[in-house]
Amino acid sequence: MNQSAKNLTKNLRSILLCLAFLIALFTFACKKADRSEGFAILGPSDETPEAAQIVAEANKDLTKIKVLFKENEGKREELKKAMEENNTENVRKLSNEVVQLINDGTASGKNAIEKIQKAQEMEINEEYREYLRLKEESLTRELEAFANYHQAARALRDNYDPKNKVLREKIKEEFKNRSENYRIIMEKARDYSKRANELAKEAQKAKN
Repeated sequence: MNQSAKNLTKNLRSILLCLAFLIALFTFACKKADRSEGFAILGPSDETPEAAQIVAEANKDLTKIKVLFKENEGKREELKKAMEENNTENVRKLSNEVVQLINDGTASGKNAIEKIQKAQEMEINEEYREYLRLKEESLTRELEAFANYHQAARALRDNYDPKNKVLREKIKEEFKNRSENYRIIMEKARDYSKRANELAKEAQKAKN
């Protein structure tokens, strides 16, 4: 083999090695992300599927909240009736049950919000990010409503006095006002949830 052929062979080997290195680098770049910036070496990584798994866990908390919400609505009606009848024992018993329900619902709600926020911090598509934002807003309003009603139920449990008419009527009025605020805030929460669901439906239609 003459010198020119040897040089050509050497150059081809160098080119092939270089190509092999670039292919390996490209493959690595597609798999690994620079977490400090949230981008892969050669472009953004899509973490939407991973985020969806986290949201699926949040949905378990949301299911618990729905069950507790239904129980709470039933207790509210019973509590109204007990107050109308001035049944002190039932008022205190039911208001204590409502306080416990709200405590459980608040814990589940906070867990769900933390998971949704974690999903929003990931590299996800913008439609899904907006969907999660609306869901978080809805949950935040629900927790606000529950906190409002929690105060009303606690006041009934701790201060309802059948012998003190002035205090009793004051507590009843406070309960009435907080119950109305609860209803208004829950309506706002439902509105955010409705908007999120509509966005999800539109996204699904676009895919089909």
